Amino acid sequence: MINVNLLKQICELPGAPGFEKKIRDFVVREVRDLVDEISVDNLGNVIAIKRGKRNPENKRVMVAAHMDEIGFIVTHIDENGFLRFHPLGGFDPKTLTAQRVIIHGKKDLIGVMGSKPIHVMTQEEKTKLPKLTDYFIDLGMDKSEVEQWVQVGDPVTRERELVEMGNCVNCKSIDNRIAVFILLETLRELKSPAFDVYATFTVQEEVGIRGAQVSAHQIDPDFGIALDTTIAFDLPGAAAHEKITELGKGTAIKIMDSSAICDYRMVNFMKETASKNNITYQTEILTAGGTDTAGVQRMGKQGAIAGAISIPTRHLHQVIEMANKADVAASIQLLKACLEEIDAFDWKP
Repeated sequence: MINVNLLKQICELPGAPGFEKKIRDFVVREVRDLVDEISVDNLGNVIAIKRGKRNPENKRVMVAAHMDEIGFIVTHIDENGFLRFHPLGGFDPKTLTAQRVIIHGKKDLIGVMGSKPIHVMTQEEKTKLPKLTDYFIDLGMDKSEVEQWVQVGDPVTRERELVEMGNCVNCKSIDNRIAVFILLETLRELKSPAFDVYATFTVQEEVGIRGAQVSAHQIDPDFGIALDTTIAFDLPGAAAHEKITELGKGTAIKIMDSSAICDYRMVNFMKETASKNNITYQTEILTAGGTDTAGVQRMGKQGAIAGAISIPTRHLHQVIEMANKADVAASIQLLKACLEEIDAFDWKP
């Protein structure tokens, strides 16, 4: 149904915000033969252009998929060789317990997230929710050995391989490597886009949609489509109104998130395109959490008619993020159809 081996490579590569080089280099290699032009801007966004077939007015469609993943940066090495760190992106502290991480210094080193053992906690400490400051990284080395390889400012990413579970894939960084995968696979299948497609693999989304803002400013798109994960809270105890999306119910068409209200014309276009092409979809309203949609929509000179295709994902911002392969395939189908049929829609206000 989907190329799991390619997705595995994409998900397992490191790329904390501001340190996206390894995943960027991979994207450049993969996309080079799929497009007409490719460039990398000063911030590190990859902009790959596939020229439209029916585009006398030089219309531009920007499609954004961010390459970065939540991670950390080393802030201190103590006298015993333990590392302190600062988060790059949003973390629920309790998800750090008993996890392995990779410190990307002069060479990659495996470390573990350590904290105070429960055996020596006070009764009060046992009842408190953990804080990020309760954790440190243990590399199993003393300070002199650690400092041969690690320095303050080195990035840290989470360690977890991709596995298949039922009809799902499970890994760290499904957010947002699944969208990188979808954009690459769409470009591979896209033969006749209506307008010029600016496939943009952005940086630093997890720390404030910074890459999308810069790339949208230079592209100045007429239309914008962001690709990102969204919450699937289809879990035990969830009320119907809390679910946002559900796995296996199709790709999701964003109506709004906390940083953007999607253009009603784009929402209607995506719904009509999905229905016309028999693509299973659900709608998404995400009241907390933003995406590149905001940058794509607002940072061009006149703004863009923008929306987003969202990929339902369980356990977001953990190392066990889970997406359904059928939903991923539907996302590729919808994006491809939208890029091929965007000139046939009535875009008048």
